Amino acid sequence: MPSALAIFAHPDDIEFVAAGTLLMLAARGWRIHYFNLCDGCCGSVETDAAATAAIRLAEAREAAGLLGALFHPPLCHDLELTYSVPLLRQVAAVVRESAAEIVLTHAPLDYMEDHMAASRLAVTAAFAHGIPNFATDPPRAAVFHDVAVYHAMPHGLRDPLRRRVRAGSYVDTGSVHQRKRLALAAHASQKAWLDASQGMGSYLLAMDGMSREVGRLSGRFQHAEGWRRHLHLGLGKTDADPLKDALGPDCHVDPDYEQGLEQPNR
Repeated sequence: MPSALAIFAHPDDIEFVAAGTLLMLAARGWRIHYFNLCDGCCGSVETDAAATAAIRLAEAREAAGLLGALFHPPLCHDLELTYSVPLLRQVAAVVRESAAEIVLTHAPLDYMEDHMAASRLAVTAAFAHGIPNFATDPPRAAVFHDVAVYHAMPHGLRDPLRRRVRAGSYVDTGSVHQRKRLALAAHASQKAWLDASQGMGSYLLAMDGMSREVGRLSGRFQHAEGWRRHLHLGLGKTDADPLKDALGPDCHVDPDYEQGLEQPNR
């Protein structure tokens, strides 16, 4: 059974930008994995860090269950996620253990450091999947197959310098949107936090809006998640695109985006 692994920073990040794609893969027989690197301890104005982390751990486990995903526990506190060798060894162990052929993660440039650190760790952990001399924690044997890494759309669909970000491919998530919504609703503690900290109001409506906007950008889907495929070097074959192969017409690759990749970066 093929395997897909979502590596994101905080509880509820997966639900905002990746849960629909996981569900679409699961419907086609893929085993799906759910991995938040941070424990969510800073996500409250009402409870202390330890209590908040415990609440959010329970919520994340419930959300993973609603998605039918295998849950992997977090590794560190919020705002303490850094690109470091000890954390890399732990993330690489999960990549090998999952035998993932698809790794989904944050955009390389996003609005906060935890997201960008998670993205970097995911890419290097995927790169190390077939390197036996890189020791993981706990020890896991290297796996020898292609891995493709896909980066989600950044929050707000803009990079940290406010520039709009285009997706390279769009996954039609309309048929699973309600299940994605139920999984996000499992993170009930975040309603008050996101309103207080980011003025987001209803986080469910915020996710709905982003999903519809990405669908509009696709030019064909009502609800969608957008992805950009990482360079293949060190990961797999030149043109390997297992997400498109798995989802067929439910994954639209933007030809204009692909053509734009051939233009030199000025």
